[in-house]
Amino acid sequence: MTTTLDEALPPTAAVPTRAPTPVPKARHSLKQTLIAWSFALPFVLLFVVFLAGPILISFITSFTDLKVTDIRSPLSVNFVGLRNYGDVLGDPIFRKAAINTGIFVLIGVPLTMGLGLLAAVGLNQGIVKFRRVFRVGYYLPVVTSIVAIAVVWRLLLGQESGLINGLLGTVGITGPGWLTNTRLALPSLIVMAAWRNLGFSMIVYLAGLQAIPSSLYEAAAVDGASGWQRFRNITVPMLRPTTLFLAVITTIGYLNFFEEPFVMTKGGPLNSTLSVAFHAYNQFSFGNYGYTAAVSYLLFLVVAIVAVIQFRFLRPKT
Repeated sequence: MTTTLDEALPPTAAVPTRAPTPVPKARHSLKQTLIAWSFALPFVLLFVVFLAGPILISFITSFTDLKVTDIRSPLSVNFVGLRNYGDVLGDPIFRKAAINTGIFVLIGVPLTMGLGLLAAVGLNQGIVKFRRVFRVGYYLPVVTSIVAIAVVWRLLLGQESGLINGLLGTVGITGPGWLTNTRLALPSLIVMAAWRNLGFSMIVYLAGLQAIPSSLYEAAAVDGASGWQRFRNITVPMLRPTTLFLAVITTIGYLNFFEEPFVMTKGGPLNSTLSVAFHAYNQFSFGNYGYTAAVSYLLFLVVAIVAVIQFRFLRPKT
C-alpha cells in the first residue's frame, strides 16, 4: 500500500490570521492632504507673496489716488473709482504711446513672422550645406541680451558716426537721422525688432515644417501642383497651429516692447517711439502709482482681447 507525500506528513494546525484593522477613510484622506500641502506650501507662499499678492494690490491701487508722497501714510489714500482710467484714456501722451505701440505690432508681427517663415522654408528645403551654421546664426540674436543689441544698433544707426550712414557716404549719399527723425525712428526700431526675433519664428516654423508628411507634397507633385500651389494649399494650412502660437507669443511681446526705445531713443524724438510700457515706466518714476496701475491693466486688457481674436481667426479648422 503506497502513501503519497502529503499523506505521510503530519497534519499541521491551521494558524489563525487576524484581519488588518481598517484605517478610517477620513483620517487617511486628511493625512494625505496634509502631506500634499506640506510639499506645496513653499510654492504657495512664494506665489502669494511675490505674484498673486502684488497683482491684487496693484489692481486695487488702480482705483486709488496713491502717489509717492502717500507711501509713509497709506491710510490717507482715497478711493477714486474709475478716475485713473478716465485720466489715462484722456491723456494725449498715452494716446500717442498707444498709436506707436499699435503701429509697432501691426507692422512688426507680420514682418517678423514672414521673415521667420521664409528662413525656415529655405533651411528646410533649399539650404543643405552648413544648415546648422545658418540655424545658429539666425537664432543667436534671440539669446543675446536685448540691451546689448540695442546699443549695437544705436551705434549702427547713428547720424554722424553710424556705420550705415558711413557706408552711404562712400557712395555720395547723405544718410538721414535714423533715430532722430520722427518719421524714421519707429520704423528703425521695428526693423531691429524683426531682425532680432525672426530666429525664434524660424525655429518654431522649422519644427512645424518638419512635422508635415512628405507624402502630401509627393501626391501634390504627381497631380501637377506647382511649388507655390503646394506652399499655399499644403504648407500654410498645415502650419495654422504653429502660426497661431507664434502670432500670440510675438504679439504679446511686441505689445510690451520697452527696452528698444528705452536704450535707443528714450521715447523720442517728440514721443515718436514712446510705447505704452515706456509711458507706464515714466509715470511710475514720477510717483503716479494709481495712474501707472491703470495703464498696466488697460494694456493687460488689450493683450487679452487681441489673444482671443487671434485664437478666433487663426485656430485650426475642424
